[in-house]
Formats: sequence, C-alpha cells, structure tokens
Amino acid sequence: MLALVCPGQGSQAPSMLAPWLEVPGVADRLRWASAVVGPVGGSADLLAHGTTSDAETIRDTAVAQPLIVAAGLAAAAALWPDGVTGDVVLAGHSVGELTAAALAGAMTPEAALVLVRERGRAMAAAAATTTTGMSAVVGGKPEEVLAAIEAAGATAANHNAAGQVVAAGTAEQLAALAASPPARARVIPLQVAGAFHTEHMAPAREQLAALAPGVPTADPVLPLLSNADGALVGDGRDVLARIVTQVANPVRWDLCSDALVAHGVTALLELSPAGTLAGLAKRAMPGVELLALKGPEDLDAARDLVARHATADSRSALA
Repeated sequence: MLALVCPGQGSQAPSMLAPWLEVPGVADRLRWASAVVGPVGGSADLLAHGTTSDAETIRDTAVAQPLIVAAGLAAAAALWPDGVTGDVVLAGHSVGELTAAALAGAMTPEAALVLVRERGRAMAAAAATTTTGMSAVVGGKPEEVLAAIEAAGATAANHNAAGQVVAAGTAEQLAALAASPPARARVIPLQVAGAFHTEHMAPAREQLAALAPGVPTADPVLPLLSNADGALVGDGRDVLARIVTQVANPVRWDLCSDALVAHGVTALLELSPAGTLAGLAKRAMPGVELLALKGPEDLDAARDLVARHATADSRSALA
C-alpha cells in the first residue's frame, strides 16, 4: 500500500513550477490552475509566482498556499493523468490537506484551488492583525517541550513527529521560548508569516465557515486521513468541515504517521514541493520505502514506486 502525502506551507521555493512546464500536459494544467485562482499577492498569477517570483514574495501566505496546492496537483497529474488510482491512502499536512482532498475525490481540483485561494487570503489577513509566527522545537522530552511552549504562552500548533513540535504565537512569546528552550532542544524560527493552527486564525476559520455551505463535495473514492487526528474520513462534508476547523486547530501529523503504519503502508511518496514529510517519515515510519517527488527528474523513480506498492484497490483494504 502506498501513502501519497502532500506538504504544507513552508515547502515552497522560488521557480518551483518551472521544471514541471517541460512535462507533457502539466503546463496546461498549471495554466488552468492559474486561471482558476487568478492574481494572488498583487497582480501576478500562480504561474508567474511559481517561475519568476523570489523567496520573499512567495513567503506571503496568500501566494504560498495556492502555489503549494497547484504544485501538488500538477505533480500528481504527471503520475496519474486520469486521476489517482490503486492501493493508495492520502494525507496532507496543513494546507496540503486540500491537495489530498482533491486527489481523493472529496472535491474537484477547481474547488480546492478556489478554497485555498480564500484560505490563504483569510489567513494572511488574520496574521496581519498581530505580529505572530512559528518556531520548530527539535529534540527534548515531549512533556518538557510542551511545558516550555505553554510557559512561554505559545501554542503547540504542529505535532509533526517525536522530537519535532512547532510552536506558534506572538513574536514576544516565541522570543520567550527561544530564550528558555526545553533541555536538549533547539528552537528554530520558521519562514511562515503567522501563528497558523491557533486561535490567532479564528477570523480566517469563520470566513471559510461562511463559504463552506456552497462548496461542492463528494465522498472520497480513496482513503483519506484527517490531519486533526489521523482518522479515516469517508464523508465529503466531514472532510470539508475538518479542513475549515483545522485552520485554527493543531495539526497532528504524528497521528497521521501512526495511522499510516497501522494501515500497513509499505511506501510513502511525497508530492512536490517535497522533502519535509519524507524527512519526518524516516524516523516515524521505519521500514517504509520513502520517495520525495521534488521535480520531474524523480518521475521515473516515482512511477516505479507506484508500480511496486500501489497495484491493488485500497478501498477494500481499508474498508
């Protein structure tokens, strides 16, 4: 069984879409995605941001989020032009959950792109009201890490894996955490412009909740895990409700990793812009074959991985 996982914000990089334009059919899909989303972060569209914009420009939440989802959908289309099939279970980290939901059939790619555009704008607006951010806490004992985050007044926003928790809060709270880190742990500021997955994002959650009743959904045709708790979600409206709620609630990627192992996953493929989730899986999912699909140069290896691990029907395997 293959785990197909989709990364979250912070995975974007300058020119990340440029190599994909040479893959037959992918450029057409990216142009369509760019047309669906329209201008973001100013006058430029996704295609321009993904090929010519610099790192600071695509750090903007309103740009980064739709760019990441468009990149993941394009990479998946290069492997499965007619849609993802086979013995595959999907999961996404933070905004990557929208990529995963579209690939699982819970919503159309167009609905996911429109929703992520609005998500990015709403979260950017919420982040602009107060100077906030996120810092990774690497190492330390779990209970001491959580205690230090709480003592600083911050929130444990992402439980990524044993030995990596991401704290979110105001600039002052993160500075306090850095000044008094947990024993045997490092505090590393992240290149994101807000305290995502905390109550600082409550205004964004409410904006998405107002849009949700009009978003068309369907029940997933492939197994889809929620990053709230690692549970399989089989109802399309529930998928959407969880996507709305997770904007201001913690991501439990550690529970997703545990669930993938429990479901018998034998390989993990991370879609572009890849690297982060495959890296987390090295420790969290021992014995599972890993591949980060960073660019078209990895497509042959990805096709081989799919052929060896995703040849059956996962709907029966996880029923």
